[in-house]
Amino acid sequence: MSTEHVEVRRGAYHDSVTLMRVSRQLAGRAGVSDALTAMATELNRGLLSELGFDPPADAGPGDLLVAIRAVDRAGLDGAREALDGLLSQTSLAPLRAQGLGTPAPARTTGSAAARAGATLALVSVPGEHAFVEAMDALTSGLNVMVFSDNVPVEQEIALKEEAARRDLLVMGPDCGTAVICGVGLGFANAVRPGRVGLVAASGSGSQQLMCLLDAAGVGISHTLGVGGRDLSAAVSARSTLQALSALDADPATELIIIVSKPPAPRVAGLVREAVRRLSTPVLFAMLGPGQDDLTGAAEEALIRLGRPVPQWPHWPAPVPQVPRRGALRGLFVGGTLCEEARLIARDRLGTEDHCMIDFGADELTRGRAHPMIDPALRLERLAAEGADPSCAVILLDVVLGHGAEPDPAALLAPAIEEALAARGPDLAVVVSLCGTAADPQDRDRQASALRGAGAAVFASNAAAARHAASLIELP
Repeated sequence: MSTEHVEVRRGAYHDSVTLMRVSRQLAGRAGVSDALTAMATELNRGLLSELGFDPPADAGPGDLLVAIRAVDRAGLDGAREALDGLLSQTSLAPLRAQGLGTPAPARTTGSAAARAGATLALVSVPGEHAFVEAMDALTSGLNVMVFSDNVPVEQEIALKEEAARRDLLVMGPDCGTAVICGVGLGFANAVRPGRVGLVAASGSGSQQLMCLLDAAGVGISHTLGVGGRDLSAAVSARSTLQALSALDADPATELIIIVSKPPAPRVAGLVREAVRRLSTPVLFAMLGPGQDDLTGAAEEALIRLGRPVPQWPHWPAPVPQVPRRGALRGLFVGGTLCEEARLIARDRLGTEDHCMIDFGADELTRGRAHPMIDPALRLERLAAEGADPSCAVILLDVVLGHGAEPDPAALLAPAIEEALAARGPDLAVVVSLCGTAADPQDRDRQASALRGAGAAVFASNAAAARHAASLIELP
């Protein structure tokens, strides 16, 4: 009796984040060994082959692929029954809940926007298809957030030039986080409304700033993500300049913070020149040698707003952590948090034998969910580093918020506990926990579970990196 099922659903579109989450939920069911739900792009057909399934010859990018392999028929039947329920948890669910039935799908972006009264489109499709969808949104008069990564830089420039001609804003590509009028998009934390606006060429960097400010009682007016390449020499701050202008015109915004990884020097100068023409004060949180870290930027923002700087939340390890010989390994899901930790560790330790890995980098997310959604790749590396006698300290980030893993500590805490039990005092684990008390995962509950597994936990990524570096004995 067959324990595999492959089908094609014609014209049944779902966004990539939804499908990756459904794949993971199916694969996690008892009796299921492999599962893939994905649009039938060339990349996803290749992934299907890698899993040992035969891709249907007549499936195209507009069709939905479903492939399930189970250890027995009961497991397969259960997964197939669960599939439709998981797929139904989409944007159509609220309409059904209102008794409106299943509406006929809009045939164009413009008609969908008119139906919803929308002013912004969120594009979350494989990178090779994002340009067409984003350009369609722009020509329909919509601002665009491009969540998709792996979009060629030439296409990014073309989108942003078209947006400028239409006085619209393109956030992205690879824009993971935005907050518009209090509504979070992508990976966004539950933060209070307030007076600070962010222009962010960094998703996790903006999340760190928002969470620290929230912990200090300061809220956010808007967070406008611009994509990680916007401050590169090629893109030349096209969206950053538009976002600055928009926040400067917003009466609810009293302070603007620009957050990014190290920008191209010429582009940083261009942005600084533009800032001089604004009426709203601007604070720079651009990582780089000799610059403030993100926690320092948050503290400077509080000072400018006349607010006290608090003691940032910290949950010490249950057993005191002392310096030891060996290497520091950083395993991150947030690219800017990884870069910040790298800069801090390099100042103290140099580069020899120490490394930081960003599991959210484009080359590690092609064809798989972002590690904030699917932690499998990082968990494998955590086990490997924990078993490596040359590794003395493991530094991890955990990023909470809407869109992220619903309970990251449920998988991470047992893995930390297992690594520490095997190595004893030869290994220490430090966690940077980026989140708020109002996040759906409950920051304090996550911190308690991670600390209970043996880790030291810090709300400040910079403080976590400094603590981790201090646990390495210098030669």
